[in-house]
Amino acid sequence: TVWLVESGGDAVQAGGSLRLSCAASGSTASMNYVSWFRQSPGKEREWVAGISTNNDGNTYYANSVKGRFTISHDKRANTVYLQMNSLQSEDTAMYTCAATTRLFGSLVNAAMYNFWGQGTQVTVSS
Repeated sequence: TVWLVESGGDAVQAGGSLRLSCAASGSTASMNYVSWFRQSPGKEREWVAGISTNNDGNTYYANSVKGRFTISHDKRANTVYLQMNSLQSEDTAMYTCAATTRLFGSLVNAAMYNFWGQGTQVTVSS
């Protein structure tokens, strides 16, 4: 199994930056992709970004964050980061990381993932 622990969430003003961390432990060699999702009250969970952690390191982004957010992976630390710049009030949400051992499927589909963290809250005030 894989355990995921997020950190880095905070309250910031619009235009600010945050870096979220997703620390993985356990059978991390079995992970193939890690993604960040977010959910705010009254809204559906939204896929934000994903990265290939066991192969080519390819990254993928939702249109809503492309150009502002960057996902990266430190293999030695078994940690996936989400650097968030130019934050907007619409980015306010609980951010959760998820990992999958699957090789094929749509990263935006929550059912793709075997393991989930507990989440970290990001609040952006305008």
